[in-house]
Amino acid sequence: MKIGSSSTPPLSEPVLLILLSLAEQPRHGYSILKDVEEMSDGRVVLSTGTLYGALGRLLDDRWIERFEEQDASRDRQAYRLTPKGKAILQAEVVRLRHLTRLASLRASPKEA
Repeated sequence: MKIGSSSTPPLSEPVLLILLSLAEQPRHGYSILKDVEEMSDGRVVLSTGTLYGALGRLLDDRWIERFEEQDASRDRQAYRLTPKGKAILQAEVVRLRHLTRLASLRASPKEA
């Protein structure tokens, strides 16, 4: 499937929620877990293994990057979107907006 100018498959809901969490602000892992759960109204509860597996893939694909927090009291990893990650997220939002519009048109009751 073609999204934007690159060939990227649709994002899974957990990956989309992780990217959305980081779009708002840079976060560390625990903060991402809590934000994903909150955004999904408790439907998506990521295990730490699932989260860090996804973060590893997103780092490898250069959609996110690690950075050091200025005021970090503990030695925790913080993550933020890269320009590539922002572009992928924006393309997915456009794709979902199109699907939502199409679903609304096709699934609404038709007048006779």
